[in-house]
Amino acid sequence: MGSANTAAPGAPGRAATAPPPVLRLRGLGWSVGGATIVEDVSFDVHEGEFLAFIGPNGAGKTSLFNLISGLNPAGHGSIELDGADITAQPAHARARRGLGRTFQTSSLWPAMTVADHVRLAAQAAGGSYRIWRRAGAYPRQVSDVLERTGLGHRAETPARELSHGEKRKLELAVLLVGEPRLMLLDEPMAGVSAEEVPALTELIRSLHREEGRTVLMVEHHMDVLLGLADRLAVMHHGTLLALDTPQRVMSDATVQQAYLGEEL
Repeated sequence: MGSANTAAPGAPGRAATAPPPVLRLRGLGWSVGGATIVEDVSFDVHEGEFLAFIGPNGAGKTSLFNLISGLNPAGHGSIELDGADITAQPAHARARRGLGRTFQTSSLWPAMTVADHVRLAAQAAGGSYRIWRRAGAYPRQVSDVLERTGLGHRAETPARELSHGEKRKLELAVLLVGEPRLMLLDEPMAGVSAEEVPALTELIRSLHREEGRTVLMVEHHMDVLLGLADRLAVMHHGTLLALDTPQRVMSDATVQQAYLGEEL
């Protein structure tokens, strides 16, 4: 088992006329100053799939997300979104194609209200940056997303007054208002209290299972991942060590040997 297992479960039986994967990586790599950060990563992600990534700090998980989202240029290999080669496209062009991304560290504006964050994201997604327009310019779009993320009652609250869990929900709301084709979530539980983890987990679960969102997620909470992921990918020194169902990955001898004494 390993990176050769690149297709989603059931993929070998797909008809020749089946649509291309939502995401396809082939031989993706990136080096800095002669040091290899990500090396020869290949896999497919199909519509509605939830693929989770694990591995210790420095394994290359966030770096891989940076390559997929366009924050860093690929040194070699290719990236396709819905069959279109986006390897050379900048981050904003990928976002316009439906690739959405959250980050480990919050990037919210402390004084801006919850509703205004979502309103501004809605305007950006629609090609308008006239930030002086009132939130009421998008009443249904903004209110619907706030309700979906459980933030309707916090619409007029400045971001600085939110708990860590609520800030993560707001980041998801900002992402969702653009109706992303593919969601990349980089450690959404980071900084979230134990009491808030279940609600945030359930929100992500509902986006995947009830709305059919395609999700890639990096997370260190194994109990969270095992309840969400269709497949589990293990990153190790910048390479894709294993990619399979969570049960097979966690029982794989190579994975166990690689992480003997290391916390996943």
